[in-house]
Amino acid sequence: MSAPDFSDLFLNRNRPLQEQLYQSLTEWIVSGRLVKNSKLPSSRRMSASLNISRNTVIHVIEQLKKEGFLIGKAGKGVYVSQNLPYGAMELASHISPGEKHTEISLPSLSDFTEAMKSRPRLKSRWPTLLPFSPGVPDLKSFPFPIWNKIYRQHQDRIPISGYGDPAGYLALRESLAEHLLASRGVRCTSDQVIITNGRQEALNICAQTILNYGDTVLMENPCYRGARFAFNMKNAKVNLIELKENRLDVGQLLKKNIKAKLIYTTATYQHPMGGVLPLKERSNLLDWAEKSNCWILEDESNGTLSFEEKPIAALQGMKKNTSVIFIGSFCRTLLPSLRLGYIIAPKPVAPSFIDTKSMLSGPCNLLHQAVLADFINDGHYVRHIRKMQNNYQEKWAHFCQLIRTHLEPDIHLIKSSAAMFVIIKTPGYDDVFLSEKLIERGFGNSPLSLSDANKSKISGLVLGCANTTQLQRLHFVKYLAKLIKKYKP
Repeated sequence: MSAPDFSDLFLNRNRPLQEQLYQSLTEWIVSGRLVKNSKLPSSRRMSASLNISRNTVIHVIEQLKKEGFLIGKAGKGVYVSQNLPYGAMELASHISPGEKHTEISLPSLSDFTEAMKSRPRLKSRWPTLLPFSPGVPDLKSFPFPIWNKIYRQHQDRIPISGYGDPAGYLALRESLAEHLLASRGVRCTSDQVIITNGRQEALNICAQTILNYGDTVLMENPCYRGARFAFNMKNAKVNLIELKENRLDVGQLLKKNIKAKLIYTTATYQHPMGGVLPLKERSNLLDWAEKSNCWILEDESNGTLSFEEKPIAALQGMKKNTSVIFIGSFCRTLLPSLRLGYIIAPKPVAPSFIDTKSMLSGPCNLLHQAVLADFINDGHYVRHIRKMQNNYQEKWAHFCQLIRTHLEPDIHLIKSSAAMFVIIKTPGYDDVFLSEKLIERGFGNSPLSLSDANKSKISGLVLGCANTTQLQRLHFVKYLAKLIKKYKP
Protein backbone atom coordinates (compact mmCIF):
# COMPACT_ATOMS: atom_id res chain seq x y z
CA MET A 1 0.00 0.00 0.00
CA SER A 2 1.21 3.47 -0.88
CA ALA A 3 0.97 6.48 1.42
CA PRO A 4 -0.82 9.66 0.34
CA ASP A 5 1.13 12.28 -1.57
CA PHE A 6 0.79 14.82 1.31
CA SER A 7 -0.85 17.40 -0.96
CA ASP A 8 -3.19 18.35 1.91
CA LEU A 9 -0.38 18.81 4.45
CA PHE A 10 -0.12 22.52 5.26
CA LEU A 11 3.25 23.99 6.34
CA ASN A 12 3.48 27.48 7.79
CA ARG A 13 6.29 29.40 6.04
CA ASN A 14 6.82 31.55 9.12
CA ARG A 15 7.94 28.56 11.22
CA PRO A 16 10.81 26.08 10.75
CA LEU A 17 9.72 23.74 7.93
CA GLN A 18 11.82 20.80 9.09
CA GLU A 19 10.27 20.87 12.56
CA GLN A 20 6.73 21.11 11.16
CA LEU A 21 7.26 18.24 8.71
CA TYR A 22 8.71 16.04 11.47
CA GLN A 23 5.75 16.70 13.79
CA SER A 24 3.18 16.14 11.03
CA LEU A 25 4.67 12.87 9.82
CA THR A 26 5.01 11.56 13.36
CA GLU A 27 1.40 12.40 14.13
CA TRP A 28 0.15 10.81 10.91
CA ILE A 29 2.09 7.61 11.63
CA VAL A 30 0.93 7.27 15.24
CA SER A 31 -2.69 8.15 14.44
CA GLY A 32 -2.79 5.55 11.69
CA ARG A 33 -3.32 7.92 8.81
CA LEU A 34 -0.05 6.59 7.47
CA VAL A 35 -0.80 2.87 7.57
CA LYS A 36 1.82 0.46 8.81
CA ASN A 37 3.90 -1.06 5.98
CA SER A 38 2.69 1.65 3.57
CA LYS A 39 5.29 3.04 1.20
CA LEU A 40 6.16 6.74 1.32
CA PRO A 41 6.49 8.73 -1.90
CA SER A 42 10.05 9.44 -3.01
CA SER A 43 11.80 12.42 -1.42
CA ARG A 44 11.75 14.17 -4.81
CA ARG A 45 8.00 13.71 -5.12
CA MET A 46 7.34 14.80 -1.52
CA SER A 47 9.41 17.96 -1.93
CA ALA A 48 7.58 18.86 -5.12
CA SER A 49 4.19 18.18 -3.52
CA LEU A 50 5.00 20.25 -0.40
CA ASN A 51 6.92 22.90 -2.32
CA ILE A 52 9.93 22.63 0.00
CA SER A 53 13.57 21.63 -0.58
CA ARG A 54 14.40 17.98 -1.05
CA ASN A 55 17.13 18.24 1.61
CA THR A 56 14.50 19.20 4.20
CA VAL A 57 12.50 16.09 3.35
CA ILE A 58 15.57 13.84 3.44
CA HIS A 59 16.64 15.16 6.87
CA VAL A 60 13.19 14.46 8.37
CA ILE A 61 12.98 10.97 6.83
CA GLU A 62 16.41 10.03 8.11
CA GLN A 63 15.51 11.24 11.61
CA LEU A 64 12.29 9.18 11.62
CA LYS A 65 14.19 6.14 10.42
CA LYS A 66 16.66 6.52 13.32
CA GLU A 67 13.75 6.73 15.79
CA GLY A 68 12.05 3.64 14.36
CA PHE A 69 9.00 5.29 12.79
CA LEU A 70 10.22 4.54 9.25
CA ILE A 71 12.35 1.78 7.75
CA GLY A 72 14.29 1.74 4.51
CA LYS A 73 14.19 -1.29 2.21
CA ALA A 74 17.10 -1.55 -0.20
CA GLY A 75 16.02 -0.98 -3.77
CA LYS A 76 12.36 -0.57 -2.75
CA GLY A 77 12.04 2.70 -0.83
CA VAL A 78 10.97 3.94 2.59
CA TYR A 79 8.08 2.33 4.51
CA VAL A 80 6.16 3.04 7.70
CA SER A 81 7.44 0.71 10.40
CA GLN A 82 5.32 -2.30 11.34
CA ASN A 83 6.25 -1.88 15.01
CA LEU A 84 6.21 1.66 16.35
CA PRO A 85 8.96 2.64 18.82
CA TYR A 86 8.38 2.55 22.57
CA GLY A 87 6.60 5.68 23.81
CA ALA A 88 5.07 6.51 20.43
CA MET A 89 1.52 6.89 21.87
CA GLU A 90 2.76 9.27 24.57
CA LEU A 91 4.48 11.28 21.87
CA ALA A 92 1.22 11.46 19.95
CA SER A 93 -0.65 12.85 22.94
CA HIS A 94 2.13 15.41 23.37
CA ILE A 95 1.79 16.49 19.74
CA SER A 96 -2.02 16.67 19.93
CA PRO A 97 -2.80 17.14 23.62
CA GLY A 98 -6.24 16.00 24.77
CA GLU A 99 -7.40 14.91 21.32
CA LYS A 100 -7.62 11.24 22.17
CA HIS A 101 -10.20 11.56 24.95
CA THR A 102 -12.10 14.63 23.83
CA GLU A 103 -15.89 14.16 23.82
CA ILE A 104 -17.40 15.62 20.67
CA SER A 105 -20.78 17.30 20.94
CA LEU A 106 -22.56 16.76 17.62
CA PRO A 107 -25.76 18.42 16.36
CA SER A 108 -28.97 16.43 16.84
CA LEU A 109 -30.35 14.01 14.27
CA SER A 110 -33.94 13.94 12.96
CA ASP A 111 -36.90 13.02 15.17
CA PHE A 112 -37.42 9.95 12.96
CA THR A 113 -33.87 8.74 13.60
CA GLU A 114 -34.16 9.29 17.34
CA ALA A 115 -37.47 7.39 17.40
CA MET A 116 -35.83 4.48 15.59
CA LYS A 117 -33.35 4.07 18.44
CA SER A 118 -36.13 3.13 20.85
CA ARG A 119 -37.50 0.34 18.65
CA PRO A 120 -36.49 -3.25 19.32
CA ARG A 121 -34.37 -4.49 16.49
CA LEU A 122 -32.24 -7.37 15.37
CA LYS A 123 -28.70 -7.11 14.07
CA SER A 124 -29.95 -6.56 10.51
CA ARG A 125 -33.31 -5.70 8.99
CA TRP A 126 -32.29 -7.33 5.71
CA PRO A 127 -32.68 -11.11 5.36
CA THR A 128 -29.48 -13.11 5.62
CA LEU A 129 -28.69 -16.32 3.73
CA LEU A 130 -29.46 -18.40 6.80
CA PRO A 131 -32.02 -21.15 6.26
CA PHE A 132 -35.55 -19.96 7.15
CA SER A 133 -34.76 -16.29 6.48
CA PRO A 134 -38.08 -15.01 5.10
CA GLY A 135 -38.07 -13.92 1.48
CA VAL A 136 -34.84 -15.68 0.50
CA PRO A 137 -35.45 -17.97 -2.52
CA ASP A 138 -33.90 -21.37 -3.19
CA LEU A 139 -30.66 -20.05 -4.67
CA LYS A 140 -29.36 -23.55 -5.41
CA SER A 141 -32.24 -24.04 -7.85
CA PHE A 142 -31.59 -20.83 -9.76
CA PRO A 143 -30.66 -21.49 -13.43
CA PHE A 144 -27.22 -19.91 -13.21
CA PRO A 145 -25.92 -21.49 -16.48
CA ILE A 146 -28.75 -19.86 -18.47
CA TRP A 147 -28.41 -16.55 -16.65
CA ASN A 148 -24.63 -16.46 -17.05
CA LYS A 149 -24.87 -17.27 -20.76
CA ILE A 150 -27.15 -14.25 -21.29
CA TYR A 151 -24.90 -12.16 -19.06
CA ARG A 152 -21.86 -12.92 -21.20
CA GLN A 153 -23.77 -11.86 -24.30
CA HIS A 154 -24.34 -8.41 -22.81
CA GLN A 155 -21.32 -7.69 -20.63
CA ASP A 156 -19.23 -6.05 -23.39
CA ARG A 157 -22.01 -3.96 -24.94
CA ILE A 158 -21.08 -0.27 -25.02
CA PRO A 159 -24.73 1.01 -25.17
CA ILE A 160 -25.48 -0.43 -21.72
CA SER A 161 -22.23 0.70 -20.13
CA GLY A 162 -23.45 4.21 -19.37
CA TYR A 163 -26.05 5.51 -16.93
CA GLY A 164 -29.17 4.94 -19.01
CA ASP A 165 -32.76 6.12 -18.62
CA PRO A 166 -33.85 6.67 -14.97
CA ALA A 167 -37.12 4.94 -15.87
CA GLY A 168 -35.21 1.80 -16.76
CA TYR A 169 -34.03 -0.22 -19.74
CA LEU A 170 -36.73 0.01 -22.42
CA ALA A 171 -36.59 -3.66 -23.44
CA LEU A 172 -37.12 -4.69 -19.80
CA ARG A 173 -40.01 -2.26 -19.33
CA GLU A 174 -41.68 -3.61 -22.48
CA SER A 175 -41.25 -7.26 -21.51
CA LEU A 176 -42.38 -6.58 -17.93
CA ALA A 177 -45.54 -4.80 -19.09
CA GLU A 178 -46.40 -7.79 -21.29
CA HIS A 179 -45.63 -10.30 -18.54
CA LEU A 180 -47.70 -8.51 -15.87
CA LEU A 181 -50.70 -8.28 -18.20
CA ALA A 182 -50.59 -12.03 -18.86
CA SER A 183 -49.86 -13.12 -15.27
CA ARG A 184 -51.64 -10.54 -13.10
CA GLY A 185 -53.99 -8.60 -15.37
CA VAL A 186 -52.00 -5.40 -14.88
CA ARG A 187 -52.84 -2.87 -17.60
CA CYS A 188 -49.90 -0.72 -18.54
CA THR A 189 -47.54 0.29 -21.28
CA SER A 190 -43.77 0.56 -21.07
CA ASP A 191 -43.91 4.30 -20.34
CA GLN A 192 -45.79 3.55 -17.09
CA VAL A 193 -43.06 1.20 -15.82
CA ILE A 194 -40.25 2.53 -13.61
CA ILE A 195 -37.46 0.09 -12.73
CA THR A 196 -36.20 0.56 -9.17
CA ASN A 197 -33.41 -0.67 -6.91
CA GLY A 198 -35.69 -3.15 -5.17
CA ARG A 199 -38.92 -2.91 -3.21
CA GLN A 200 -37.75 -0.41 -0.61
CA GLU A 201 -36.73 2.17 -3.17
CA ALA A 202 -40.09 1.74 -4.90
CA LEU A 203 -41.80 2.55 -1.60
CA ASN A 204 -39.54 5.54 -0.96
CA ILE A 205 -40.22 6.94 -4.44
CA CYS A 206 -43.97 6.56 -3.99
CA ALA A 207 -43.91 8.24 -0.58
CA GLN A 208 -41.76 11.09 -1.89
CA THR A 209 -43.89 11.62 -4.99
CA ILE A 210 -47.35 11.39 -3.41
CA LEU A 211 -47.12 12.65 0.17
CA ASN A 212 -46.71 16.04 1.72
CA TYR A 213 -45.50 16.28 5.30
CA GLY A 214 -48.38 15.46 7.65
CA ASP A 215 -50.61 13.74 5.06
CA THR A 216 -52.71 10.82 6.31
CA VAL A 217 -51.79 7.29 5.22
CA LEU A 218 -53.89 4.20 5.90
CA MET A 219 -52.09 0.90 6.47
CA GLU A 220 -52.90 -2.67 7.36
CA ASN A 221 -51.73 -3.78 10.79
CA PRO A 222 -49.59 -5.85 11.19
CA CYS A 223 -47.82 -4.55 8.13
CA TYR A 224 -44.59 -4.47 6.16
CA ARG A 225 -42.16 -2.40 8.24
CA GLY A 226 -40.36 -1.02 5.20
CA ALA A 227 -43.54 0.72 4.06
CA ARG A 228 -44.11 2.22 7.49
CA PHE A 229 -40.55 3.54 7.52
CA ALA A 230 -41.02 5.15 4.10
CA PHE A 231 -44.16 6.96 5.26
CA ASN A 232 -42.60 7.97 8.58
CA MET A 233 -39.73 9.56 6.66
CA LYS A 234 -42.33 11.94 5.20
CA ASN A 235 -43.73 12.57 8.68
CA ALA A 236 -47.05 11.17 7.53
CA LYS A 237 -49.90 10.55 9.93
CA VAL A 238 -50.33 6.78 9.78
CA ASN A 239 -53.77 5.38 10.65
CA LEU A 240 -53.84 1.63 11.13
CA ILE A 241 -56.60 -0.68 9.90
CA GLU A 242 -56.63 -3.92 11.87
CA LEU A 243 -56.90 -7.17 9.95
CA LYS A 244 -59.90 -9.43 9.58
CA GLU A 245 -59.16 -13.07 8.76
CA ASN A 246 -55.51 -12.08 8.22
CA ARG A 247 -56.30 -9.51 5.52
CA LEU A 248 -57.27 -5.85 5.20
CA ASP A 249 -60.67 -5.23 6.80
CA VAL A 250 -62.35 -3.30 3.99
CA GLY A 251 -65.63 -3.27 5.92
CA GLN A 252 -63.98 -1.33 8.76
CA LEU A 253 -62.49 1.06 6.23
CA LEU A 254 -65.89 1.76 4.65
CA LYS A 255 -67.58 2.11 8.04
CA LYS A 256 -65.09 4.63 9.40
CA ASN A 257 -64.72 6.44 6.05
CA ILE A 258 -61.40 7.94 7.08
CA LYS A 259 -60.05 10.64 4.81
CA ALA A 260 -56.55 9.89 3.60
CA LYS A 261 -54.11 10.77 0.85
CA LEU A 262 -52.99 7.16 0.36
CA ILE A 263 -53.82 3.63 1.45
CA TYR A 264 -51.13 0.94 1.41
CA THR A 265 -52.20 -2.67 0.96
CA THR A 266 -50.67 -6.08 0.28
CA ALA A 267 -53.88 -7.47 -1.19
CA THR A 268 -52.64 -10.67 -2.83
CA TYR A 269 -50.45 -11.73 0.09
CA GLN A 270 -51.03 -9.74 3.26
CA HIS A 271 -47.60 -9.17 4.73
CA PRO A 272 -46.92 -10.73 7.17
CA MET A 273 -50.12 -12.66 7.97
CA GLY A 274 -50.71 -14.16 4.53
CA GLY A 275 -54.40 -13.42 3.86
CA VAL A 276 -55.82 -12.76 0.38
CA LEU A 277 -58.31 -9.97 -0.28
CA PRO A 278 -61.39 -11.43 -2.04
CA LEU A 279 -62.63 -10.08 -5.37
CA LYS A 280 -65.71 -8.37 -3.91
CA GLU A 281 -63.70 -6.55 -1.26
CA ARG A 282 -61.18 -5.45 -3.89
CA SER A 283 -64.00 -3.93 -5.89
CA ASN A 284 -65.32 -2.17 -2.77
CA LEU A 285 -61.85 -0.82 -2.02
CA LEU A 286 -61.53 0.61 -5.53
CA ASP A 287 -64.95 2.29 -5.27
CA TRP A 288 -64.07 3.76 -1.88
CA ALA A 289 -60.75 5.12 -3.13
CA GLU A 290 -62.42 6.75 -6.13
CA LYS A 291 -65.06 8.43 -3.97
CA SER A 292 -62.48 9.46 -1.37
CA ASN A 293 -59.97 10.77 -3.92
CA CYS A 294 -57.34 8.51 -2.35
CA TRP A 295 -54.31 6.82 -3.90
CA ILE A 296 -53.95 3.03 -3.52
CA LEU A 297 -50.43 1.67 -3.23
CA GLU A 298 -50.69 -2.03 -4.11
CA ASP A 299 -47.58 -3.96 -3.04
CA GLU A 300 -47.33 -7.40 -4.62
CA SER A 301 -43.69 -8.09 -3.87
CA ASN A 302 -44.61 -11.29 -1.99
CA GLY A 303 -47.62 -12.40 -4.02
CA THR A 304 -46.01 -13.91 -7.13
CA LEU A 305 -45.51 -17.41 -5.73
CA SER A 306 -49.05 -17.93 -4.44
CA PHE A 307 -50.39 -21.47 -4.59
CA GLU A 308 -53.22 -21.94 -2.08
CA GLU A 309 -55.76 -20.55 -4.53
CA LYS A 310 -55.77 -19.10 -8.00
CA PRO A 311 -54.42 -15.56 -7.67
CA ILE A 312 -57.06 -12.86 -8.05
CA ALA A 313 -56.35 -10.18 -10.63
CA ALA A 314 -54.40 -7.20 -9.34
CA LEU A 315 -56.35 -4.18 -8.13
CA GLN A 316 -54.53 -2.12 -10.75
CA GLY A 317 -56.14 -3.98 -13.67
CA MET A 318 -59.68 -4.41 -12.36
CA LYS A 319 -60.86 -1.02 -13.63
CA LYS A 320 -59.65 1.49 -16.16
CA ASN A 321 -58.14 4.78 -15.04
CA THR A 322 -57.81 3.94 -11.36
CA SER A 323 -55.61 5.68 -8.78
CA VAL A 324 -53.69 2.45 -8.11
CA ILE A 325 -49.90 2.38 -8.07
CA PHE A 326 -48.62 -1.18 -8.40
CA ILE A 327 -45.18 -2.19 -7.11
CA GLY A 328 -43.27 -5.46 -7.20
CA SER A 329 -39.81 -6.99 -6.98
CA PHE A 330 -37.65 -9.72 -8.50
CA CYS A 331 -35.78 -10.30 -5.23
CA ARG A 332 -38.17 -13.07 -4.14
CA THR A 333 -38.48 -14.84 -7.47
CA LEU A 334 -34.92 -14.59 -8.80
CA LEU A 335 -31.85 -13.30 -6.94
CA PRO A 336 -31.93 -10.86 -4.00
CA SER A 337 -28.58 -9.47 -5.12
CA LEU A 338 -30.15 -8.16 -8.34
CA ARG A 339 -31.87 -5.43 -6.29
CA LEU A 340 -34.42 -4.87 -9.03
CA GLY A 341 -38.04 -3.89 -8.48
CA TYR A 342 -40.62 -1.82 -10.33
CA ILE A 343 -43.42 0.70 -10.08
CA ILE A 344 -46.44 0.77 -12.40
CA ALA A 345 -47.78 4.33 -12.21
CA PRO A 346 -50.90 5.78 -13.89
CA LYS A 347 -49.90 7.24 -17.23
CA PRO A 348 -50.68 10.93 -16.42
CA VAL A 349 -48.36 10.93 -13.38
CA ALA A 350 -45.67 8.44 -14.49
CA PRO A 351 -43.27 11.27 -15.49
CA SER A 352 -43.41 12.62 -11.93
CA PHE A 353 -42.39 9.24 -10.51
CA ILE A 354 -39.54 9.06 -13.01
CA ASP A 355 -38.38 12.54 -11.97
CA THR A 356 -38.34 11.44 -8.32
CA LYS A 357 -36.39 8.30 -9.22
CA SER A 358 -33.91 10.40 -11.18
CA MET A 359 -33.32 12.76 -8.24
CA LEU A 360 -33.19 10.11 -5.49
CA SER A 361 -30.89 7.55 -7.07
CA GLY A 362 -30.68 7.79 -10.84
CA PRO A 363 -30.74 4.77 -13.17
CA CYS A 364 -30.45 1.15 -12.06
CA ASN A 365 -27.76 -1.24 -13.29
CA LEU A 366 -28.26 -1.44 -17.06
CA LEU A 367 -26.40 -4.72 -17.50
CA HIS A 368 -28.63 -6.55 -15.03
CA GLN A 369 -31.71 -5.04 -16.66
CA ALA A 370 -30.62 -6.17 -20.14
CA VAL A 371 -29.99 -9.72 -18.90
CA LEU A 372 -33.35 -9.82 -17.13
CA ALA A 373 -35.17 -8.56 -20.23
CA ASP A 374 -33.81 -11.47 -22.30
CA PHE A 375 -34.44 -13.89 -19.43
CA ILE A 376 -38.12 -12.90 -19.50
CA ASN A 377 -38.48 -12.70 -23.28
CA ASP A 378 -36.94 -16.14 -23.83
CA GLY A 379 -39.44 -17.74 -21.45
CA HIS A 380 -36.94 -18.61 -18.74
CA TYR A 381 -38.64 -16.48 -16.09
CA VAL A 382 -42.06 -18.13 -16.42
CA ARG A 383 -40.50 -21.61 -16.46
CA HIS A 384 -38.47 -20.79 -13.35
CA ILE A 385 -41.56 -19.52 -11.53
CA ARG A 386 -43.51 -22.68 -12.33
CA LYS A 387 -40.65 -24.87 -11.18
CA MET A 388 -40.26 -22.94 -7.93
CA GLN A 389 -43.99 -23.08 -7.19
CA ASN A 390 -43.83 -26.89 -7.14
CA ASN A 391 -40.51 -26.86 -5.28
CA TYR A 392 -41.71 -24.47 -2.60
CA GLN A 393 -45.11 -26.09 -2.19
CA GLU A 394 -43.49 -29.40 -1.28
CA LYS A 395 -41.23 -27.70 1.27
CA TRP A 396 -44.11 -25.66 2.65
CA ALA A 397 -46.33 -28.73 3.14
CA HIS A 398 -43.53 -30.67 4.85
CA PHE A 399 -42.65 -27.78 7.15
CA CYS A 400 -46.27 -27.17 8.14
CA GLN A 401 -46.75 -30.86 8.94
CA LEU A 402 -43.68 -30.84 11.19
CA ILE A 403 -45.01 -27.78 13.03
CA ARG A 404 -48.42 -29.38 13.57
CA THR A 405 -46.83 -32.61 14.82
CA HIS A 406 -44.10 -31.25 17.10
CA LEU A 407 -45.07 -27.70 18.13
CA GLU A 408 -48.85 -27.44 18.45
CA PRO A 409 -50.70 -26.54 20.64
CA ASP A 410 -48.01 -24.28 22.17
CA ILE A 411 -47.36 -22.85 18.72
CA HIS A 412 -50.18 -21.84 16.36
CA LEU A 413 -49.67 -22.25 12.62
CA ILE A 414 -51.20 -19.44 10.53
CA LYS A 415 -52.41 -20.36 7.07
CA SER A 416 -50.45 -18.59 4.35
CA SER A 417 -51.18 -18.21 0.63
CA ALA A 418 -47.54 -17.91 -0.42
CA ALA A 419 -45.23 -20.90 -0.62
CA MET A 420 -42.18 -18.95 0.52
CA PHE A 421 -43.56 -18.08 3.97
CA VAL A 422 -44.76 -19.86 7.08
CA ILE A 423 -46.18 -17.78 9.93
CA ILE A 424 -46.49 -19.10 13.48
CA LYS A 425 -47.87 -17.46 16.58
CA THR A 426 -46.01 -17.95 19.85
CA PRO A 427 -48.49 -16.71 22.49
CA GLY A 428 -46.92 -15.92 25.84
CA TYR A 429 -43.36 -15.90 24.52
CA ASP A 430 -41.02 -13.01 23.74
CA ASP A 431 -40.68 -13.53 20.00
CA VAL A 432 -37.64 -11.23 19.73
CA PHE A 433 -35.88 -13.40 22.32
CA LEU A 434 -36.87 -16.59 20.47
CA SER A 435 -35.71 -15.02 17.22
CA GLU A 436 -32.28 -14.19 18.61
CA LYS A 437 -31.86 -17.69 20.03
CA LEU A 438 -32.74 -19.21 16.65
CA ILE A 439 -30.33 -16.91 14.82
CA GLU A 440 -27.55 -17.90 17.24
CA ARG A 441 -28.28 -21.49 16.26
CA GLY A 442 -28.05 -20.61 12.55
CA PHE A 443 -31.76 -20.34 11.73
CA GLY A 444 -33.07 -17.15 10.09
CA ASN A 445 -36.47 -15.64 10.93
CA SER A 446 -38.26 -12.37 11.64
CA PRO A 447 -40.21 -11.57 14.86
CA LEU A 448 -43.88 -10.96 14.15
CA SER A 449 -44.14 -8.32 16.89
CA LEU A 450 -41.88 -5.94 14.95
CA SER A 451 -44.53 -5.76 12.22
CA ASP A 452 -47.22 -4.65 14.69
CA ALA A 453 -47.27 -0.86 14.78
CA ASN A 454 -49.74 -0.87 17.69
CA LYS A 455 -47.31 -2.86 19.85
CA SER A 456 -50.24 -5.01 21.02
CA LYS A 457 -47.88 -7.75 22.15
CA ILE A 458 -48.57 -10.03 19.21
CA SER A 459 -45.95 -12.76 19.37
CA GLY A 460 -44.80 -14.98 16.55
CA LEU A 461 -42.25 -15.67 13.85
CA VAL A 462 -42.22 -15.14 10.11
CA LEU A 463 -40.26 -17.97 8.54
CA GLY A 464 -39.07 -18.77 5.05
CA CYS A 465 -38.97 -22.36 3.88
CA ALA A 466 -37.78 -21.83 0.28
CA ASN A 467 -34.08 -21.87 1.17
CA THR A 468 -34.21 -24.98 3.39
CA THR A 469 -33.55 -28.69 3.15
CA GLN A 470 -35.63 -31.47 4.65
CA LEU A 471 -33.01 -32.08 7.34
CA GLN A 472 -32.83 -28.37 8.21
CA ARG A 473 -36.60 -28.20 8.63
CA LEU A 474 -36.51 -31.17 10.98
CA HIS A 475 -33.64 -29.69 13.04
CA PHE A 476 -35.37 -26.31 13.21
CA VAL A 477 -38.61 -27.73 14.60
CA LYS A 478 -36.80 -29.89 17.15
CA TYR A 479 -34.72 -26.94 18.37
CA LEU A 480 -37.73 -24.61 18.59
CA ALA A 481 -39.60 -27.31 20.53
CA LYS A 482 -36.73 -27.34 23.07
CA LEU A 483 -36.81 -23.54 23.30
CA ILE A 484 -40.54 -23.26 23.99
CA LYS A 485 -40.32 -26.06 26.53
CA LYS A 486 -37.37 -24.45 28.32
CA TYR A 487 -38.83 -20.93 28.39
CA LYS A 488 -42.51 -21.84 28.74
CA PRO A 489 -44.28 -19.05 30.68
